[in-house]
Amino acid sequence: MRLTRRTRLAGVALIAAASLTLAACGGGSDSEGGGSNDNVITVYGTNPQNPLIPTATNEVGGGDPLNNLFSGLTAYNSDGSIVNEVAESIEPNEDSTVWTIKLKPWKFTDGTDVTSNSFVNAWNYGAKAENKQLNNYFFYPIAGTDDEGYTADGADTISGLKVIDDTSFTITLKSPESDFPLRHGYSAYFPVPDAAYDASGKITKEYGEAPIGNGPYKLTKAGWERNKQISLEPNPDYTGSHKPKNDGLVFKFYAGGGTDAAYTDVQSDNLDVLDQVPPSALTTFESDDQVSAFNEPGSSFSSMTIPERLEHFSGEEGKLRRAAISMAINRPQVTEKIFNNARTPATDFTSPVLDGWTEEVPGNEVLEFNEAEAKKLWAEADAIAPWDGSFQLAYNNDGAGNKEFVDAVTNQIKNVLGIDSSGKVYPTFDELRKEVTDRTIKTAFRTGWQADYPSMLNYLGPIYATGAGSNDGDYSNKAFDKLVSDASAAEGDERYKLISEAQTLLLEDLPAIPLWYQNATAVASKDLKGFEFNWQQKPDYYKLTK
Repeated sequence: MRLTRRTRLAGVALIAAASLTLAACGGGSDSEGGGSNDNVITVYGTNPQNPLIPTATNEVGGGDPLNNLFSGLTAYNSDGSIVNEVAESIEPNEDSTVWTIKLKPWKFTDGTDVTSNSFVNAWNYGAKAENKQLNNYFFYPIAGTDDEGYTADGADTISGLKVIDDTSFTITLKSPESDFPLRHGYSAYFPVPDAAYDASGKITKEYGEAPIGNGPYKLTKAGWERNKQISLEPNPDYTGSHKPKNDGLVFKFYAGGGTDAAYTDVQSDNLDVLDQVPPSALTTFESDDQVSAFNEPGSSFSSMTIPERLEHFSGEEGKLRRAAISMAINRPQVTEKIFNNARTPATDFTSPVLDGWTEEVPGNEVLEFNEAEAKKLWAEADAIAPWDGSFQLAYNNDGAGNKEFVDAVTNQIKNVLGIDSSGKVYPTFDELRKEVTDRTIKTAFRTGWQADYPSMLNYLGPIYATGAGSNDGDYSNKAFDKLVSDASAAEGDERYKLISEAQTLLLEDLPAIPLWYQNATAVASKDLKGFEFNWQQKPDYYKLTK
């Protein structure tokens, strides 16, 4: 089974190389929340890994609240196209290496103005190596940063950022990028108020626990109740394109019961939205008259990462073993038996719903089930150094289908390669991510990607480029880095050719092993209105009403 490609994302098609001046976009809705708890929307969430600081958050648990608490220079429509948000205009020079930003009048929820420095200071903070921000990689295109997105030579500021006045600044890039504004709706580029910083210029942990934003919502008085929920209410001063139609959002966390417990809560009207259907309900949710069901092709990519630092997985031995493990996995069997075909076996590292996608990537035969070849490659690795021990795959138990697919995959690996293989469970996503981020995890682990902005390059550079904040396996290949950089500066067919070449390198090295693309599946309470999946495989929360 293959997913049919969606209509090309309008956000990519709208951008022209030499003449991009984005029109200002106001916003508002015909109906707005009226202050009753009856119109507060409860949605499934996971406890954020880190304090809610835009440059430090690169996972969904923190990303969902952040995207509702903050507004960037641009915002994304449901189809992935962009509109100006805080930016009045974003204008390039002739070769798209210098971009001039002009801001609208805008305020943070503490009443202070959003200024040029609100953006520039936040980006300088994110790019400074000593601050150890997970999203530093997103600043690498800007002049004055190194290839990992850190300020060059340890400088305090990025030389390519220049403040003109309170409402205008310039961004100078290392090379032309005609679609650079497409990035600016992602959280790494959000502004941060002066109140976030202490006297030494550090963003405080206290700010991250109760962030002051400039977006459609703000924290309620209860705010973030760790391991329980995060509560938001509409920002009455918000004037952007995502004006809330409801009276607030509550992101509820489920640990022990995970998505099965959340599904039951939707059935009983104790939860309004669950945006990932558990495997236990995949064969029945579309006929369940207790819920509203949604199912369509999505943009999420699932994989497993085996860091080179693990014993037996470095050098040539490691390449052979990763390829053997990949070919020992029967992806069609797992996606059918475990996920009832709500997943599609992966043929690359990106997503079929993106412009430029193709399943004809040289080298992707390593993603096909081939028992004989898997055994052959494993034997070649054994000739370098005999295997000992057990192969474990770590997962978080609060994610839909994680236990079921890990049990199936490790059983396939065990049967094909004749080794001991099993899952290693972590109760929650943030517990797993802490060990992954700290590099204390001693096993392989499940990984995945939900796009930050609608481009194939977003599935490559931020995850596999040298030093990138989401490069969990610490992969480094300078040839790959150059191809990604060159593709960023290219357009049309040349860009897609370079992306294909970059993916071929990944298929040789397998810094992560692609598993499948995830359908967008969700259930909602019967009285919920306004639900639709956006390009990011998420509901547009601000549209939801009851």
